Amino acid sequence: MVDAITQVPTPSNEPVREYVPGSRDRKALDAACATLAEERLEIPAFVDGQAVKGEKTTAVTMPHDHQHVLAEVHHASAATVQRAIDGALRAAPAWQRMSFDDRAGIFLRAAELLAGPWRMRINAACMLGQSKTAHQAEIDSACELIDFLRFNVHFARQLHQIQPQSSAQTWNQTDYRPLEGFVLAVTPFNFLAIAGNLPTAPALMGNVVLWKPAMTSMLGAWHVLELLREAGLPDGVIQLVPGDGPVQGEACLASPHLAGIHFTGSTGTFRKLWKGVAERLETYRSFPRIVGETGGKDFILVHPSADAQQVATAIVRGGYEYQGQKCSAASRVYLPKSLYEPVRDRVRAELEQVVVGDVRDPKAFMSAVIDEAAFTKITGYQELAKREGEVLFGGTADRTKGWFVDPTFVRVDDPKHRLMSEEIFGPVVTSYVYDDGGWDDILDVVDTTGPYALTGAVFSHDRQAVAQARQHLRHAAGNFYINDKPTGAVVGQQPFGGGRGSGTNDKAGAPWNLLRWISPRSIKENLLPPTDWRYPFLER
Repeated sequence: MVDAITQVPTPSNEPVREYVPGSRDRKALDAACATLAEERLEIPAFVDGQAVKGEKTTAVTMPHDHQHVLAEVHHASAATVQRAIDGALRAAPAWQRMSFDDRAGIFLRAAELLAGPWRMRINAACMLGQSKTAHQAEIDSACELIDFLRFNVHFARQLHQIQPQSSAQTWNQTDYRPLEGFVLAVTPFNFLAIAGNLPTAPALMGNVVLWKPAMTSMLGAWHVLELLREAGLPDGVIQLVPGDGPVQGEACLASPHLAGIHFTGSTGTFRKLWKGVAERLETYRSFPRIVGETGGKDFILVHPSADAQQVATAIVRGGYEYQGQKCSAASRVYLPKSLYEPVRDRVRAELEQVVVGDVRDPKAFMSAVIDEAAFTKITGYQELAKREGEVLFGGTADRTKGWFVDPTFVRVDDPKHRLMSEEIFGPVVTSYVYDDGGWDDILDVVDTTGPYALTGAVFSHDRQAVAQARQHLRHAAGNFYINDKPTGAVVGQQPFGGGRGSGTNDKAGAPWNLLRWISPRSIKENLLPPTDWRYPFLER
């Protein structure tokens, strides 16, 4: 036992490495990619520190080379999920008794392992399994995940230091208890940092977690779990229960010990989980905490005073990095008539230089979308654009070797068109042109189009227009950007999350998210208890 009030290390954002061709970092990353590409992992469910195989398996392939199998993943059956719940509940008392410093030390060590000897392995897994370029993998599976681990410890310590006042002869305390039961973490394919943060944030606060990653992210998720185990995470604290979703979800919803859901994924799936909780509300020992970040149809709104080149760069980076498969990706653009042609021409010129290919090619800016289902959905929107809009660039795709969809830039004449309101989750950006004098009207259009409110950006050199947009669109985006693309939130700098159909806005990368995974207890100690029942007002 350490009898001390400790200070955790002050966090800072992990520097992004460049991976310049021929550099030492690039050679190390290429070697890691080559090693993982030659392996064919068998990934089981992982319960109580033991591998559990299932009757059903799914192959994980490279999206950019869909015949290349990287791993076979075993699905966790309902019985395996129940075994994981039982094991997590057995592990909970010891994990809760462990001091915050000891729990924090595990995740701080994981951050240092990832920043150092594990960096290339995790980045390579993200590149091959999720078709991220070296840069996109670096800012995600290395830097952002490192930031989550470090900053969460820092934020948790800040929360623990918030204590109540004590009046004379009393000592008041707040006990930051974990939730009573287990947390289900359901994580997406597109960000390995999110996949790592959703189970570890509740675990840091003393909770036990069942982790259900997207099947298409399982290669990276498996290596993240191995990283956490190397850092000292006890068996049973985070149980891995892979599968296609309904089986694992239903088994968790059926447990009276479900204490919370930490979710990132589609709006439809999140609603199903929430309804499932509501249908069983009387069966739970406590009211489950439900935290979710879901869909987006993120906007770039351009004022006539904006710079056309800055807007074009924001569209290309914000709309097409990682194939537009970011919940924050720019997907709808509102251009004033006076800037339409300059922006259109610049976007075309820049997209002509974009290389779409294998992530191991250092020239590639984009790669393949995640799987066949995504390819089919996105190419369907390309066909819709050809029928009902004007394709300004792209509109093509090739599934021969990988799920490659070319960057597609579209114009429509209806601001409420499906291409302007429905989440596509791919490299299709749609523009609408408004009259320069219609600024007030276009603000209403942006605010009322579609169900989402995740990210958005306004470009203007007119400060009054910026102020007007910031106020009018106050509820249209949980992350609002001024003269910048609507992607790239940094832990500790821009806490991330949105409202409306985009989620509960509990802000990953901030103390507010961690608050959802605790159940505070108020403690009062009377240092000098009274010995007479009479109050002074009773005296004669």
